Amino acid sequence: MSFDRPPVDRNSPAGARVAAKDAVWSPRALSRKVTMSLPLSLLDLATVGKGETAREALEGSVALARTAERTGFRRVWYAEHHNSPGIASSATAVLIAHVAANTRSIRLGSGGIMLPNHSPLTIAEQFGTLASLHPGRIDLGLGRAPGTDQVTMRALRRDATSSDTFPRDVQELQGYLSGESLLPGVEAYPGSGTNVPLYILGSSLFGAQLAAALGLPYAFASHFAPAALEQAVAVYRREFTPSDQLAEPYVIAGVGVATGETDAEAQAQLLATQRSRVALILGGKRDFTDDEADMVLASPQGQHLLEMMRYTAVGTAATVGEYLTTFAKHADADELIVALHATTVTERLRAAELVAQAGALTGN
Repeated sequence: MSFDRPPVDRNSPAGARVAAKDAVWSPRALSRKVTMSLPLSLLDLATVGKGETAREALEGSVALARTAERTGFRRVWYAEHHNSPGIASSATAVLIAHVAANTRSIRLGSGGIMLPNHSPLTIAEQFGTLASLHPGRIDLGLGRAPGTDQVTMRALRRDATSSDTFPRDVQELQGYLSGESLLPGVEAYPGSGTNVPLYILGSSLFGAQLAAALGLPYAFASHFAPAALEQAVAVYRREFTPSDQLAEPYVIAGVGVATGETDAEAQAQLLATQRSRVALILGGKRDFTDDEADMVLASPQGQHLLEMMRYTAVGTAATVGEYLTTFAKHADADELIVALHATTVTERLRAAELVAQAGALTGN
């Protein structure tokens, strides 16, 4: 199987719809049930759909985590984004606290906290509090991107050089959580000694090399930045140095899923998601009609947006199961984290059920 995106006919009058449909490789559906040999997890952006409120999206995140817990997903992570009306996970630690209080056992965490937006001590205190309230359930995934645009970055009191200290900030954070602070006389309360597990998130060789050097798990954002997947994972595995947290390399690879009871339903979910991405990435706070979004998708700029979704499973549960199994081998991954391409809470809940069915999950 190839994961290369097939070419799109840009000369057709229906080019946008062709582009949206053909932009993601999809294997043929299988009649057999596919059993995953590795854990599946979920990435939740608390997406605010058309006509939905932030409260409804946040309530949907609780419902999704409960579904994930019941159907056997390993963990649910939430991503820090700012100044985006379609995403309600900006106060990531607050959202994790709310979901944790309304679930029982599933692991929850950040995928990720953009550490240069914060002081390491503040994050240690926040996640130390979470770990104290919900022991054994909290993960801390860390990224170095701003998670927003340049103007909002400045509003966060971050400057263009903030990411330069990311490696040192990760080590400072690690010191607070381990109880071995790098700053004499400064400790995280709560946080000290909680040993909240850290994960390095990335989409380039930088993150792979940092995770390897620190002996931390590495989560690659292949669900939206696929280009360096194979090279980054290879570098990480080759350069990995064991640490107190991790004896062997551990890779989590992101993958998109658009699924439904039929292939037609799955394709409809994919197209709706691609249209929503146009507004999210290109439109700021402006709404696009379907026709306008399709025109963008058919343009060279749209080509880049579609390429971002290269690693996406599209189809029924059986088709998705085959794709995930093959993608896990392609990515040399120990775990997959799934970004559900569904535009409403109800659709995301059903999609999670179908992905669990695809992976034959039994309480990973």
